[in-house]
Amino acid sequence: MSPGSAVPPPVTAVLDASQRWLPARLGEVEERLRESISGWGGPLGEDAGATLAAGGKRLRPMLVLLCAGEAGGAAAVRAATAIELVHMATLVHDDVLDEAPLRRGLATVAATSGRGRALATGDLLLSRAFALLSEAGDERAVLLLANAAVALARGELAQRQDAFDLTITEERYLQRCRLKTAALFECAVSLGHDDPGLRQFGTEVGLAFQLLDDVLDVTGPPERTGKARGTDLLDGTVNLPLIVAAEQDPTLREIDLRGLDAGSAEEVCERIAATGALGTVRARALDLVAAGKRTLGATGFGAEQRRLLELVADGVVQRYS
Repeated sequence: MSPGSAVPPPVTAVLDASQRWLPARLGEVEERLRESISGWGGPLGEDAGATLAAGGKRLRPMLVLLCAGEAGGAAAVRAATAIELVHMATLVHDDVLDEAPLRRGLATVAATSGRGRALATGDLLLSRAFALLSEAGDERAVLLLANAAVALARGELAQRQDAFDLTITEERYLQRCRLKTAALFECAVSLGHDDPGLRQFGTEVGLAFQLLDDVLDVTGPPERTGKARGTDLLDGTVNLPLIVAAEQDPTLREIDLRGLDAGSAEEVCERIAATGALGTVRARALDLVAAGKRTLGATGFGAEQRRLLELVADGVVQRYS
């Protein structure tokens, strides 16, 4: 898979602006990803290979590489590979928990191979990430990624505890998103370069990514998102569009989330959209991206490096425009 296909629009703008070095470096990450899951053979190797072949935006490895800069070299490629392996593992495990039939428009490992093999595939991807870093003796990277993995687990647990609970507050939701989504973005930038302002950039962009993903879950359509409209509702996940919409239309808190099917979930999506909540959530995501971009001025990065990171942040927004 070429870097261009591994990182679909709109973040390909970043590649166009950094032709001198970034596409080749992302190509090295793709090669390391293939190497990391090769040689296992049998069903486990097939499922891991299918997960890799499904592609993705590669936002997290891109952030590692951009923060490390052109001189990042092999260590940056290794860290970028490891964080993508962890991300892939969480997607496979999430699909098991959600009993999701589709991801990115393709059948999930859980759907094609069953729960047991999907869990094993996720475990393989996770173990290969830490093996890659530990083999190189990169203790700092191991610690950063381990802390992020713990945050992901805590976030997933919180989401499970909150399932089907329409009394969840916005504060609780954001706390959950910081753990389940933003922590890995923060880890990505920290793996590339150790800077408090940069970590804040990762957090803000990660939160914006999740808010906009929630908007897309409500708006669809499936051919764009690769999953059914209202998947969060069907899974019992109370997201920010629903929380904000219920403030305008309190009757939304009376919905029996457990009793929804695909058709009634779409009807609820229409009710959420009718309140204007989607515009509110989009605006908050834009504010987060703007705040993240402002932190870059204190990083000491040069103009080109800041511009590339700003393009990534803008790409998160454009992805959902």
